[in-house]
Amino acid sequence: MARQWGWFNAGFFVLSRLLAVVSMGSLRIYKYYLIAQPVSRKSLLPSGRGKKIEIRMIHQDDIVIRQFPRPAAVIRERFRQGAQCLAAFKDERFVGFLWLLTGSYQEDEVRARYVLHPQYQAAWDFDVYVAPESRLGLTFPRLWDEANRYLTGKGISWSCSRISAFNPGSLGAHARLGTVSMGSAVFFCAGRWQVMLSSVPPYFHLSAEAASFPEFRLDTQNLEKESRT
Repeated sequence: MARQWGWFNAGFFVLSRLLAVVSMGSLRIYKYYLIAQPVSRKSLLPSGRGKKIEIRMIHQDDIVIRQFPRPAAVIRERFRQGAQCLAAFKDERFVGFLWLLTGSYQEDEVRARYVLHPQYQAAWDFDVYVAPESRLGLTFPRLWDEANRYLTGKGISWSCSRISAFNPGSLGAHARLGTVSMGSAVFFCAGRWQVMLSSVPPYFHLSAEAASFPEFRLDTQNLEKESRT
């Protein structure tokens, strides 16, 4: 674990598990990396590969949502925020999804909001899921090929997201897409109380109410300038 995650993240993970067990779930720790990746105009897969995997943009009343491994209330809130969902199917069987949102995103794991600037060139991607039996296949690149096509059609240059420091598989998969680090944040949650520490503004936030949360303003315009130098 330490070799894969690094000692610091491994220590955080062990501490979070211990606290969750001792407190029966009332104490939790989350650590996120905030990243951005350029929207690719080239396919990740060679021509002809992955054609058996169909990608469809689904709506909030689609029956396939019943198969999503997420609470129904969470799914409803995502659509309420205006998120779009790309779902993957192989032989008409659901095998994964990827969510996209142009505009601000209200986190559904902790209390936080992510705001992208400028909005016309950035989108937020989140909760990329691939069914366990398909994780060694082409579902992940097929989802991203379709996501990149969708974002390119809207003139989007960067796709931003937050990834758990405790999910090295996702970090590695995104790193292969050319991610750029935008900072990190740690959330300590104890009942209704939440403490946030981050490497980017607002740096610190303490709250005890649902309506109180830190807001991260992520500027991709600077990334655009850096990419030209």
